[in-house]
Amino acid sequence: KEQIKATVDAYLERDETGSYEIPVEGQRPLFLLGAPGIGKTAVVGQVARELGIGLVSYSMTHHTRQSALGLPFIVHKEYGDESFDVSEYTMSEIIASLYDYRERTGHERGILFLDEINCVSETLYPSMLQFLQFKTFGRHRVPDGWVVVCAGNPPEYNKSVYDFDVVTLDRLRKVEVEPDLDAWMGYALATGVHPAIVSYLQVKRDQFYSIESTPSGKSFVTARGWDDLSRVMKLYERKGHAIDCTLVSQFIQDEGIAERFAQYYALFAKYRSDYRVKEILSGDASGEIVDRAKAARLDERLAVVRLLLDGLDSTLSATMERKRVIAYVRDELRGAKEQLLAGASVHDTLEKRADEWGDDIDRRIESEAADASSVREERRAVSELREHVLACEQERVIAGEDAFKLVSSRYARDVDGLKQLVEASGRTIDNAFAFLDEAFGDGREMNAFVAELTGRPSTAAYLAKFGSDSYYAHNSAVLAATNPEALRERIESLDLQAAAAAQAEAEAARACGPCSAC
Repeated sequence: KEQIKATVDAYLERDETGSYEIPVEGQRPLFLLGAPGIGKTAVVGQVARELGIGLVSYSMTHHTRQSALGLPFIVHKEYGDESFDVSEYTMSEIIASLYDYRERTGHERGILFLDEINCVSETLYPSMLQFLQFKTFGRHRVPDGWVVVCAGNPPEYNKSVYDFDVVTLDRLRKVEVEPDLDAWMGYALATGVHPAIVSYLQVKRDQFYSIESTPSGKSFVTARGWDDLSRVMKLYERKGHAIDCTLVSQFIQDEGIAERFAQYYALFAKYRSDYRVKEILSGDASGEIVDRAKAARLDERLAVVRLLLDGLDSTLSATMERKRVIAYVRDELRGAKEQLLAGASVHDTLEKRADEWGDDIDRRIESEAADASSVREERRAVSELREHVLACEQERVIAGEDAFKLVSSRYARDVDGLKQLVEASGRTIDNAFAFLDEAFGDGREMNAFVAELTGRPSTAAYLAKFGSDSYYAHNSAVLAATNPEALRERIESLDLQAAAAAQAEAEAARACGPCSAC
């Protein structure tokens, strides 16, 4: 992802004359080459959202020469004293879609992502060389401000793949993408992949990704499969539907792994029911639950840790989301304050801003450049602005200082509610640590809990903003073991000690002078 971001940033850089620092013909498209289901498309989408630019995706397997290059038509031209009927081409469907996207979303910069680039038809293949170097299909060029990123699967995974020759490869920047569980775990924790999947893969690391040929056909497990299974599992749990091997095998298409994970999930669900995590986090855990945890095997203990983390993640995420919503509303009220105090109405300030903001959110959703969690928070902020307007209408105070006072008092009430929510969230952290102390003491379970509490984005954001005495009391040992800066300081300290000892030894030798004893 960082390579893609750096490339897009460099290719869009301009000099003082407004020209690209790297001319278009020198902007070699990235070519992400990796096995299916590894996350190539997802990563490009993440880059576009993080950079706040547009994204248009095309699978090249669906395109013929006509759709990519355009259709021919006859035009009449005159050259000097002679007239001719000449063939020209309509704009490429791909290039036209970029212009349509710009008009629809307002994005002047973005990524054109061409997937399955090494599966183009034989009739289109010669034209790809021109496109890869000059970013043109026929006579039409990719719009200014757009960077090309390509992707494809190696030949062993797709029978339709062409082996690119040197001439083609010399116009690309090939990046080989490999499955990496540790990298995926960072994504999984940030996006809330089902805790049963996270727990299972931490123990069964070799079952994260595999593709093999068997007598009955292909047997495979992909990162995309685990991610999609997670979404379905969470929805099925909310709806009360059964999660069994039949469901799992539709996403994890390796019979053995699907069966083992289904068995693990059944056990995980039993632990969730038996340990009653909500009671633990509310401080109401019974002695029976504590005793069971003490007597549990390691895999069960780690499952309990995972359940507590998942419960805390949900609670602290909701708290941080509420904080961000209130911050959005605060900023809008600050922006409207001067106008309201000058006599403007809430309709001309808050309601107008809510309408503009809602339209902007819709545009970002349509452009696929919006993060789901940000959209949810912003929509709630828009809704609260409208609720302030409605409250003013009901109180028949819709303009001026009185309207601002009413809105401010409602905002102050929301801030008080946030304070209570923060305090309640802090108590859940205290209760989790108290349970772990009583059940497991200062062992590997506590280390795993503290390390992941520190590493999860939502819990880390809460701790950084609001802190926790229980967390600070337990994290010093883990931080000492995992913090690179602490390790560096320790190494430097040891080096200084060694240097001091060597210097003292040298001074002692000089003081006594050379002799047979030395």
